[in-house]
Amino acid sequence: MAPDLQVKRQWRKATASCGRGWQLLRERGPGQIQFWFIALAIGIAAGTAALLFRKAIETLQTALYGTEDVNLLASFAQTLPWYWVLLIPVAGGLVVGLIMHFFTPDGRVRAVADVIEGAALYNGRVERKAGIASILASWITLSTGGSSGREGPVVHMAAMMSSWVSNLIHADGITGRDLLGCAVAAAVSASFNAPIAGALFALEVVLRHFALHAFAPIVIASAAGTVINRLAFGNVTEFRLPGTTTVEFYLELPAFLILGLVCGLVAVVTMRGIFWADDLGTRLQRGLKMPNLLRPATAGLLLGALAIFYPHIIGVGYETTSRALTGNLILHEAIVFTVIKVIAVAITFAGRMGGGIFSPSLMIGALTGMAFGLIATGLFPDNSGASTLYALAGMGAVAAAVLGAPISTTLIVFELTGDWQTGLAVMVSVSLSTSLAARLVDRSYFLTQLERRNIQLAAGPQSYLLRMFRVSAVMRKSEDLSEEDAATCAEMIQQALFVTSSSTLATVLPLFERTGNPFLPVVELQGTDKLPVIQGALYHLDALKAYNRALAATAAEEHS
Repeated sequence: MAPDLQVKRQWRKATASCGRGWQLLRERGPGQIQFWFIALAIGIAAGTAALLFRKAIETLQTALYGTEDVNLLASFAQTLPWYWVLLIPVAGGLVVGLIMHFFTPDGRVRAVADVIEGAALYNGRVERKAGIASILASWITLSTGGSSGREGPVVHMAAMMSSWVSNLIHADGITGRDLLGCAVAAAVSASFNAPIAGALFALEVVLRHFALHAFAPIVIASAAGTVINRLAFGNVTEFRLPGTTTVEFYLELPAFLILGLVCGLVAVVTMRGIFWADDLGTRLQRGLKMPNLLRPATAGLLLGALAIFYPHIIGVGYETTSRALTGNLILHEAIVFTVIKVIAVAITFAGRMGGGIFSPSLMIGALTGMAFGLIATGLFPDNSGASTLYALAGMGAVAAAVLGAPISTTLIVFELTGDWQTGLAVMVSVSLSTSLAARLVDRSYFLTQLERRNIQLAAGPQSYLLRMFRVSAVMRKSEDLSEEDAATCAEMIQQALFVTSSSTLATVLPLFERTGNPFLPVVELQGTDKLPVIQGALYHLDALKAYNRALAATAAEEHS
């Protein structure tokens, strides 16, 4: 046989084999080894996207503010003309308003809460069109002075990428959620050079379980994201602490207990301040009949006015956070900066400008801890370590309370600073802050956001699973009913006792409990002057069986 003919035959066999493999992948889902390779690919892609997003922010900030080092933007902004500091956020707000007005139905920026919703209710999928608009809006916000963080948009961007892959391979719910976790872990790891915290963030915050089957691929993706970060920035931490921090053990630990409670209250004030400002902004917008597209610009005007006097609120705020962690703030500055930062964050989110809550919570926590540490070490100088240790513990305590994620936040604080010697102090503060905050809000900032949209995930799957089932998916059609049941349905319709096919089990099961009927007619409404048309019946037993199967599947996924 001629060599060229043999090569062609081998090539046809190889392409046919690849085609059969791709068909099996789409029809049956990936096997374990295949899934690990997919996780690696998603990790590389999500990590690269997070890196590019960070570079894009730095590039636009440099162009607009004229600084050579965006990490020193707050100091550089003090040298700029006041009108420039004022106008940049206003211009950014106008652009954000236009983007959200034309490309989203509600003008709301998508972020981490929407990814959590996608994991719980939509088999690991998130919106695409609104997501792309949110990424652009967050990029403009963070580059033009918005007081938020970059982790929210990169998490949603990574979720969009995993959703595309899930749709491509027709992934089921478990596979889709695992792919989502892989993408989120890689994005967080690439953003903060924190592979351990990135993996645990995906499990603890987004998937909200620690299933063993998801652990290996998520770790693979998280490691890939970290490699992307280190190829660009090297093996360096985000913050550098001065020397070695030490704790005067036993004598000083009660102070960290108190710090944890203080940080929990600060976190609650921050979260409730954001929600209060959002409600106030909505009332003012309606009262003034302001178009949605002007809301971010109004917030930009307020932020610009604040930035003239307090430029530390601009952007992510790593410079001020570093000053707190290195002890380069006095007590008055730490207290005032904390208050102003909380106000700026509330204005940013109330103005629907975009960005994440994690980086602002790190800054607020570091400032709170620094203020507390200066007071504590001033009162008991002989029994205290460095005040910067309190800043480190406070940074973790406020962030953990806001995210509702004590494990991943504790680890990300260690990875951001490279200081593993003060674990006890940070853990003590984090544990108390999260315990206190969880009693005063719905577990976390993200879950409270969802509760405000009537998406109740905080109580667990036994609560939200009922909303996933439509009556149309569980009902028996009219032709499957016995004559006796069909006659009973007709009588119940005359008594206005019926449900529609679009209703969910969350609204229907309480009706069964209230009436005691074994079934309810399912109808299609024809209008106010016409009788509903019967489509079938929903049996109480069928609804309970569907709910039980969903609970069993969820338990199996979370414990596999």
